[in-house]
Order: sequence, then C-alpha cells, then structure tokens
Amino acid sequence: MEYSPYYSEALLLLQNLIKTQSFSREENHTADIIENFFISHGVETHRLMNNVWVYSDNYDNSKPTLLLNSHHDTVKPNRDWTRDPFQPDIEDGVLYGLGSNDAGASLVSLIACFLSVHKEKLPFNIIMAATAEEEIAGKNGIEITVPQLGQIDFAIIGEPTTLEMAVAERGLMVLDCTVYGKSGHAARTIGINAIEKAISCLEWFRTYSFAKISETLGIVKMSVTQIQAGTQHNVIPDRCTFVVDIRLNDCYTHQEVFDIIAAACGCEISARSMRLKPSSITADHPLVQAANALHIPTFASPTMSDQALLSIPSVKIGPGMSERSHTADEFVKLSELNNGIAVYIALIHQLRNIYETMG
Repeated sequence: MEYSPYYSEALLLLQNLIKTQSFSREENHTADIIENFFISHGVETHRLMNNVWVYSDNYDNSKPTLLLNSHHDTVKPNRDWTRDPFQPDIEDGVLYGLGSNDAGASLVSLIACFLSVHKEKLPFNIIMAATAEEEIAGKNGIEITVPQLGQIDFAIIGEPTTLEMAVAERGLMVLDCTVYGKSGHAARTIGINAIEKAISCLEWFRTYSFAKISETLGIVKMSVTQIQAGTQHNVIPDRCTFVVDIRLNDCYTHQEVFDIIAAACGCEISARSMRLKPSSITADHPLVQAANALHIPTFASPTMSDQALLSIPSVKIGPGMSERSHTADEFVKLSELNNGIAVYIALIHQLRNIYETMG
C-alpha cells in the first residue's frame, strides 16, 4: 500500500481519540488532543468551547473560503460490544474502537489533508474545523462555530460514505401530536375514546403524499414512530399522543410542511425544532465538478449530518461505511483511512484546477 501524506500521524491521532471518551457534550479532552496536535505542527489554533479550528496560510478575504469539517463526539457504546470500545486495537488491517468509523477516520483524514495543503498557494482559503455535539444535533457545535469563522462559501463535511459524495441530504422535523377525547368507564357507553379518534389521524400520516418530489431526495417521508394513550384497562382514554418523524426533501421548508400538516391532519401538533434543514448542491458547483473529474460517484443521503445546520453549498464524503455507525465493535479499515486522505487531497487539487480554469 502506498501511504498518503501524514497517514502515520493521522492513524496515531485517531487511536488517541478512540482512547479518550468524547460523548456529546463531554468532548473537552478530545478537543484538547486535536488542538495540541495542530500546535505540534506549528498551526495557530482557535477554540470555542469544544470546537477547534485553524486557517490555511496566506488567508485572503478576497478569495472564496472552503470549510473542511467533521465531528469528534461519539454516541455511547451499546450493550452488544464484545470489545473495549476505548481500546484502539488493530487486527488484520482493521482498526476497532468507538468513533473509529463515525466519524474519526473522516476527521483525521481531513486534518491530514489540511496539513498537506494549507501552505500551498490556492485560489481559495481553507478552514479546518473539528466540532462537537454532532451526534445530538446540539447547539454548541458547528452552529456556534460557524459565526466565528468569517465568510465561508462552501464546505466538505466528513462522514463515512465509502468515499462517495453525497450531493443532497434530507432534513428532519419531529412532531408531537395530540388527539383529545373524554374519559369514562370502559363498561359504559359514556366518554370519547381518544385512541379511536387518533386512528384517522394516523391513517392520514400513513397515506398523505406531498406534491413536490425532489430530483435528488425524492418524496417527503413521514413515519409515526411512537404512540401513548390510556392509564388503565377500565378507563376510556381522554388523550392519545404520538410522534411523527418527518424527513424533508429540498422542495419544502419546515414551515411549509408544518402548515400543510396542521391544516389537514385533524390533531394538535407542535414541532420540536425547525433547525435541521435539507441540503442540496447544484450539479455545476465546483465541488461536484471536482468529484466528476475524479470519477467519484455521487448520491443523495437519507441520513443527516452537520450539513443540516449550514446555509452554504456543501457535500458529504468520507472513509468508512455509514452502516457501521453506532454499531457494536465499530471499526474502520486502515486502507479506508489511507484512501480517505488521498481522496480529500485529490479533491482540493482538482478544485484548484477548476478555479484556475475559471480565472
């Protein structure tokens, strides 16, 4: 295997990150590790809470700016782990450990890429940001970091995609829905059963189709995922609550979807958040052109990332597989890590060529 620049250091950094607990909102120690890693390479760092970022040399406000971003928080290990999730063992070319795949390999590959190119004379600036709270879509991660960075024009988000490029990503809105009835004794005919009233609402969510279909993301998808009603067997329930998971395409805003549902579904609804937006990027954007030139496949992603909190054109790409994320005995192949660094660097250089051609 031909090794990419900074591969050995990236691997060691990833092993140190795996050893260090970094559950969402508890990432201070991994933030320290990342900050000290950049400092050891002579790069000036900036930090807000558990978010760390650095700028390429010769930063010029007249140039467009590319953001490289991935997260260093992890979910908590589930009960099915058979290994120590904080022990970064390597066996037969495979690195095991919590966060190795999601999104440690992408993070350290982007860092290695940054170190490889940040002194080059490029027609765009680069900012590398390692951010927190991605796994919980928290407000103290990329959302508070972006306003500190200055102008950014486009972004590469590091997540495991088998090094294919996601050019669109669904948004998310979660609804809490309530149907009201009237309590009564189950043996009598008095009362209004809230469960029975909810049936028509549940059927509406199951069968309704939004008119606008995205070329990349397809339909708006709604799924009832939780339901609760009743206090005991002999009491007619006066309330039925349920939760609806809605995955938005890029044809609708959250408010538009909410208004359509509120007008038609026949129950009381409230949205937990309207922050997590769908994203898409045009086929003629330089990032997509660069992927095409390198024969990198593109796709639309059903899963979310920190793209949902950005308002600039962005893509998602990284080593590893999305299907491994949040699974027991999580792992990434060393070859995937090596290839991740190489692909990120190739994308930067292809972007340079495109911008230079554009003049």
